[in-house]
Amino acid sequence: MMRPGLLLTCLLLALPVGAETIEIPVGNQGDQRVSLPARGESQRSVLQRFGLPDEEHAAVGKPPISRWDYREFSVYFESGRVIDSVRHHQPRAPRE
Repeated sequence: MMRPGLLLTCLLLALPVGAETIEIPVGNQGDQRVSLPARGESQRSVLQRFGLPDEEHAAVGKPPISRWDYREFSVYFESGRVIDSVRHHQPRAPRE
């Protein structure tokens, strides 16, 4: 006689499996015309070019990493220098 666990496992393996693939165009997020701070740029330079950020996040971790949020992008700093700039996702109407 078969054990119930083995029978259940066989039945589950026989079920068709399906998944929907969702593609997110990471490289196309945000307005491409908005220039971003370059890696290595100083916080002072970012302030001069873009003004005060909408929100400043305190440094966390080791090495300490801080973040400034602007309306269209965020800037990440380590030791007062830009390590990355990221555009915010701008939702678009779905294609039909």
